[in-house]
Amino acid sequence: MDAIEELSRRGGVARVSTLRASGVSAHALRRSKERGEIATPRHGWVALPDADQQVVGAIARGVILGCVTAAERLGLWVPEKSLHVVAKPNAARVAAPSHVVVHWSRPIVPRDPDAAVDGVINTLAVVAQCQPAKTALVIWESALNTGLIDLETLRRLDLHPAARALREQACPFADSGLETIVVHRLKWMGIRLLPQAWVADRRVDVLVGERLVIQLDGATHVGAQRDADNAHDAALMLRGYHVLRFSYVQIMSRWHDVQDVIMQSIAQGKHRA
Repeated sequence: MDAIEELSRRGGVARVSTLRASGVSAHALRRSKERGEIATPRHGWVALPDADQQVVGAIARGVILGCVTAAERLGLWVPEKSLHVVAKPNAARVAAPSHVVVHWSRPIVPRDPDAAVDGVINTLAVVAQCQPAKTALVIWESALNTGLIDLETLRRLDLHPAARALREQACPFADSGLETIVVHRLKWMGIRLLPQAWVADRRVDVLVGERLVIQLDGATHVGAQRDADNAHDAALMLRGYHVLRFSYVQIMSRWHDVQDVIMQSIAQGKHRA
């Protein structure tokens, strides 16, 4: 079996023992190394020159990608991106650059020895311990919303206290991290906050009380999407709803202004029928 072809099929990085078990001969591996077609980032591992450098770097240091880095790779909504890796709980000191966050984490689900990126359950467990509660909740609800995990599965797991607390709070209905952030930041009001409510033939991002609609614009709210959103806003207002629309930058960087507008709307009774 061709070493390069099999290594490519496995994402460009693999254990030598795994390649050998799949039919790649020791001779084929040796010849590929001699020709400079593959490198050895760590004893027992080989990689193609164009392999993912984050993965290669993690393997070279005896760790795997985890926490918010793994969450981002899973397609989850991660507000702030940084490089996090996971080491075995009994591992020695990891020689990682200062900007890399290292977690010594005992997995909830046993880690495959061939894995270079942590799985979703282990990722969520580490996120729960590492990130501020509101950030962790955003990532957990993103995993629920995308169907990577469900609450029933989470309830059957023996989670640590921080993860159990998130399991009780997490809602699978928020369509984006912005919705989770807004609902979490407004819970103190004691007013009903319903994400992804069905109003006027379409879902709205957050319905506050009976009549106040909060719409949140991500990067896709341009062109035809923007036109459809504007038309729906008009339909909502004709039906007696009050619509507030905010951008990602407003939510993440100018929350005090956003909250002030929402509070003024509530003070004027815009949330009541």
